[in-house]
Amino acid sequence: MLNWAIMIAVGMICLSLLLNLWRLYLGPDLPDRILTLDTMYVNSIALIILFGIFLRSSLFFEAALLIAMLGFVGTAALCKYLLRGDIIE
Repeated sequence: MLNWAIMIAVGMICLSLLLNLWRLYLGPDLPDRILTLDTMYVNSIALIILFGIFLRSSLFFEAALLIAMLGFVGTAALCKYLLRGDIIE
C-alpha cells in the first residue's frame, strides 16, 4: 500500500515539475521565473525524500537537506540581485 502511495505522489510531483517548466518558459518577467525556480527545487526535494522513503535509506534525506540549503541561498542571492543589481556590497 505504501508503494502505491509513493508512486502516486511521485507522479503528481513530476506533473508539477512539468507545469513549472512550462511556467518558466512562459513567465512574463524575472520575478515569476525566480519563483518558478524556487518551486522547482522544493519539488525536487520532495522527489528525493520520496525516493529515500521508497528505498528505506537515510542518505537521501541528507541530500535533500543540502539541496534545501543551496536553494535558499540561491533564491536569496537572485532576489538581492534583482532588487539592488549587486549581490556583494
